[in-house]
Amino acid sequence: MSSQLEQLKTMTTVVADTGDFEAIDQYKPQDATTNPSLLLNAINIEKYRPLAVEAVAWAKQQTNDKAQVISKAADKLSVLIGANLMAQVPGLVSTEVDARLSFDTQATIDKALE
Repeated sequence: MSSQLEQLKTMTTVVADTGDFEAIDQYKPQDATTNPSLLLNAINIEKYRPLAVEAVAWAKQQTNDKAQVISKAADKLSVLIGANLMAQVPGLVSTEVDARLSFDTQATIDKALE
């Protein structure tokens, strides 16, 4: 007998919106998303802490402005976590955009190309 989750997967696409990487491995969703809570969770897991270190180092190479370092490091970490998720899910990985850009299509595109 299949589980309720397996039955649900026959009717819809299951997407992981969680910071629990082990749950992603366990429940095997089709797609995943990055979001601020996932990023926060990742930097608190020893295994993923090097990604945060890499993101900050990269951001510091891009600018000396402290506010920009934080912004760029967060963006880079989102990309690094997304790449990590790509190895865990067979489908798509989406990245949450700053809500302030949600009604500005061009700004959203510019941010993605940054």
